[in-house]
Amino acid sequence: MNQRRKNRLILTLVVLAGLGIATALVMYALRANIDLFYTPSEIIYGKGEAQQKPEPGQRLRVGGMVMPGSVKRDPHTLKVSFQLYDNSGVINVSYEGILPDLFREGQGVVAQGVLEDSRHVMAKEVLAKHDEKYTPPEITDAMKKNHRPSTSGVSQGGLP
Repeated sequence: MNQRRKNRLILTLVVLAGLGIATALVMYALRANIDLFYTPSEIIYGKGEAQQKPEPGQRLRVGGMVMPGSVKRDPHTLKVSFQLYDNSGVINVSYEGILPDLFREGQGVVAQGVLEDSRHVMAKEVLAKHDEKYTPPEITDAMKKNHRPSTSGVSQGGLP
């Protein structure tokens, strides 16, 4: 092999290695910024489309119904805690800030934040469902699978 051909081969390998490293870094950055949607039962039991439980420290969005009687407000700060439930799971959510006007017990909400432990989410944002006419398809499917309304206001099956 002559020198010119050898230099071209080395340059090609360096460019390909650089592209590979750049692609890996971009994929890692995208993976770190993805907030997956879970229902309370998927967080607790790991069932559903996710197929595995989220790990503590993972950023996520969790959607469910606000359990009646579970909203606790700190009278001196904007801290609030409440429970979200679906058909077979209940998780605790803590939030500091102003809640949406439509937030109330028995309503559907989506909390975006970090999973602190297996049953507690520290929310950075809380979104209240504002209109019955449109819900993203993945949320509608998850809620249909995991939520059965009851006469007592609390879902049936698996609640403590």
